Amino acid sequence: MEAEFKTETRSELYNLLTEDVRFIEGLKACINCGTCTAICPAAEFYNYHPRVIVDIIQSKNNEKIEELLKNDFIWYCGECMSCKTRCPRGNVPGLIVMALRALSQELGYFAESEKGRQQLAIKRTVGQWILDKGYCLYLEGVGTDLHPEQGPVWDWFQANYRDVMDRLGANYEGDGPGILRKIPRESLNELKKIFDATGATKRFKKIEKYSEAKAREMKLDFGSGMDNEYFRHIYSYNSNTHNSEQNP
Repeated sequence: MEAEFKTETRSELYNLLTEDVRFIEGLKACINCGTCTAICPAAEFYNYHPRVIVDIIQSKNNEKIEELLKNDFIWYCGECMSCKTRCPRGNVPGLIVMALRALSQELGYFAESEKGRQQLAIKRTVGQWILDKGYCLYLEGVGTDLHPEQGPVWDWFQANYRDVMDRLGANYEGDGPGILRKIPRESLNELKKIFDATGATKRFKKIEKYSEAKAREMKLDFGSGMDNEYFRHIYSYNSNTHNSEQNP
């Protein structure tokens, strides 16, 4: 899978990062003080240190940057931007992580890590729901087959949601104004145009492409939607290697 981009990018990863405005805004002059790690909520639970990420980037070592792009490390950040509020030099590790994630998706490196492979699940649920429904979540999409923690009460709600929504005064999938209304086709078409213009449509295609290649490598069935081996694997598999030693 790496053969497609190995030659032209192996020595260019740092330069590619510098083309991302988030990287330009996020990295100024890190003094490696560790304040970002101290304030980071993700670092409290995951084996994750924003300071280490910035340190590696500042080294401009392309081999180490490649390791980052292939690692679970860059997918632990919650993008809360707590790091921005505390850095004495005005760095924003959260923005640097965004740039790393984008490059990892662009080059297909995301498929080499457990958390990275879950990008396909995000694309096929939240991403596709936005395009199809105009919402990042909608009632039929959040069932106990994918979210068992919702419990039997949610199963009942799923079976009776139209009546419940009517009694609550919502306008679920209805025309005109109202909570959870049906988004007009012209608005959905505008959303699609935004995805096309910003490169999101191309990015979605690359996520599908590299995910399919990884599925072949793992010898898992790869189909559209959520009813296939690869999707079920990336959605449910947990190696239990992500938590910090302090929080097993």
